[in-house]
Amino acid sequence: MIVILIHAVALLANILILFLCLRAVLSWFAVMNPYSRVGSVYRWLVNFTEPLVKPSRALIAKLGINTGMFDFSVLLTFFLIEIAERVIIRLLLLI
Repeated sequence: MIVILIHAVALLANILILFLCLRAVLSWFAVMNPYSRVGSVYRWLVNFTEPLVKPSRALIAKLGINTGMFDFSVLLTFFLIEIAERVIIRLLLLI
């Protein structure tokens, strides 16, 4: 039972990270034509991942970190998902 939960947590984390990577890459192409298929996929990815990215963006702003024209909130969210995955798996192993 624990093994299934560990695999489920790892799978969910990997899917979220994949969506964040796709969001980052497609952001370069969706600007060219926001009404294309790439633009619609990008909009869906933003709508899906924004609840995860928004707290990271707020944290960066609250800490007063000036990132210039780059948005590192997606990268921070990536690292936070990795950390959360490892913590949850370790806690499941303790059960």
